[in-house]
Amino acid sequence: MDFADSAAMQALRKTVSDIAGSFGGSYYAARAHSGRSCTELWEALGGAGFLGVNVPEEYGGGGGGLSELAAVCEETAAQGCPLLLVVVSSAVCGEVLARYGSTEQKQRWLPGIASGERKMVFAITEPDAGSNTHRLASTATRDGQDWVLRGTKYYISGADEAEAIMVVARTGRHEATGQARLSLLIVPAGAPGLTARPLPVDLMLPERQFTLHFDDVRLGRDALVGAEGEGFGQVFHGLNPERITGAAHGVGIARYALSRAADYARTRQVWDQPVGAHQGIAHPLAKAKIETELAGLMTRKAAWLHDHGRPAGEAANMAKYAAGEAAIAAVDQAIQVHGGNGVSAEFGLMPLWGMARLLRIAPVSREMILNHVAQHSLGLPKSYA
Repeated sequence: MDFADSAAMQALRKTVSDIAGSFGGSYYAARAHSGRSCTELWEALGGAGFLGVNVPEEYGGGGGGLSELAAVCEETAAQGCPLLLVVVSSAVCGEVLARYGSTEQKQRWLPGIASGERKMVFAITEPDAGSNTHRLASTATRDGQDWVLRGTKYYISGADEAEAIMVVARTGRHEATGQARLSLLIVPAGAPGLTARPLPVDLMLPERQFTLHFDDVRLGRDALVGAEGEGFGQVFHGLNPERITGAAHGVGIARYALSRAADYARTRQVWDQPVGAHQGIAHPLAKAKIETELAGLMTRKAAWLHDHGRPAGEAANMAKYAAGEAAIAAVDQAIQVHGGNGVSAEFGLMPLWGMARLLRIAPVSREMILNHVAQHSLGLPKSYA
């Protein structure tokens, strides 16, 4: 195994880092405080071609893979600017459309996703389904050549910024098991019958959360992504990239927090020496650094497996778990090192704490990851019905 980045990857990381660094953590913190999207940074990255590094070249992308997109996520976050919508628009929707979309769907959506000029968000979560996709209540039924979509989705990030929503809905049931047959449909953001209501959250994030109500939303047959009833496999082709790019965000956030903490610990003097000289400060930061590096390695492995068509579910889950733990530990310790300044708006750490804390919950909770590893990696009995 070669652990060194290629020259192309090094160049990608540096250029993305330079672009994001020109905005910096203070830019992100201000947007997070006000609940305004990071439009200027998004446009800068999109204009340089980095939001579509994983999109095929024939559709305006860079022709790379998830490894490249994960690097974009990590480097922007490492400059204090994690962009949540890269996870849903570029990673989830981009990967699903590139793999399963019709030629017309690819031509319509992928160039805009690649350039950042169009955003597509992903809607799977429901109030009563939680992590159990087999219990999704949203339905799409045929009416002649059309589909009629009914149901509710919530915690949908960035619905106010998107031109379309990729919705996971039930289109039937398996005869043998009774479990739901799922399908994916693309819904224009302004479709009649679609209502988006802001969902208040106490985290400081630039991206807003929404509850979406689909009341007899009528869609043409061209709204269906891939084959009817094959949505379960399609979903996981998107969920693994979601977990991997989410992990990359976590690694980047941890790197940023550790950099800020180490700088402060080297320069902040108490009793005639830097606070970083004390093991009570130094050791927790060293531990967080080790955990960040380990999470980064697992994230790269998961992205490599996905890009090479290998089973990536286990690695994607492990990467997401490790990065979520590393991110919250690094940010928490950075706050602790700063003392009272850790909660000061001037130092901009609290918005990153919210994002890091979110990574232990979404896009899949740490408990469900532990369930997955126990059952599928260790062969233990399933612990839930």
